[in-house]
Amino acid sequence: MQWLDILGLVATVFTTGAYVPQAYKIIQTKSTRSLSTPTYTMIVIGSALWLLYAYDRRDYPVMLANGVTGLLSLVILIMKLSAKEEAVTES
Repeated sequence: MQWLDILGLVATVFTTGAYVPQAYKIIQTKSTRSLSTPTYTMIVIGSALWLLYAYDRRDYPVMLANGVTGLLSLVILIMKLSAKEEAVTES
């Protein structure tokens, strides 16, 4: 394994790992109220496109990062879209 591959894998751990606490919190609390639907939609689409790009180039660190990021973001997006949270109203 070349040093750039190792660098890519380390970057993958940090960037993809950043989604794990958010996904865990959402799964535990079932609360997606403060999340932006357009943001997570764009992350899912972007990750899918990066995954296709990386697959074509056989760039495994990028495939891994975007595959996991896309999956975690998709779980969050599905929970956001299916949430039945009460609207917050101010009195």
